[in-house]
Amino acid sequence: MGRHSVVTRFRFCYGHRIRGHAGPCRHAHGHNGVAEVECAGPLDRLGMVVDFGEVRRVVSGWIDANWDHRMILRRDDPLAATLREAGEPVHLLDGDPTAENLAAALFRVAREAGLPVREVRVWETPTSMARYEEP
Repeated sequence: MGRHSVVTRFRFCYGHRIRGHAGPCRHAHGHNGVAEVECAGPLDRLGMVVDFGEVRRVVSGWIDANWDHRMILRRDDPLAATLREAGEPVHLLDGDPTAENLAAALFRVAREAGLPVREVRVWETPTSMARYEEP
């Protein structure tokens, strides 16, 4: 028997920097990111894995409140305090704000909200993507 999954895509703008990176990514810069949340599982009585509207409500709401048009920084980045003092919105992560860590963080958000998430992909650029899944 086949397996079903659905993918919902979200666009957001964010800034970040990767402290300790040898290249230009160590400097504050921005991206037009895309997140894809893939949900999988059995079909419900209506023939859906999950309602796209429910995925949008949960994930888009969280992205809009936490990542969109914000600087995403590692918790110990000294730039965070400066930005907050200037009234700029900042979102802090325990690790560096790489596409890999963003994908893992969004996976946890979707899972904790009860979505049947299989995988999250975060596109940092149109040609570079990181994905996260759990067994």
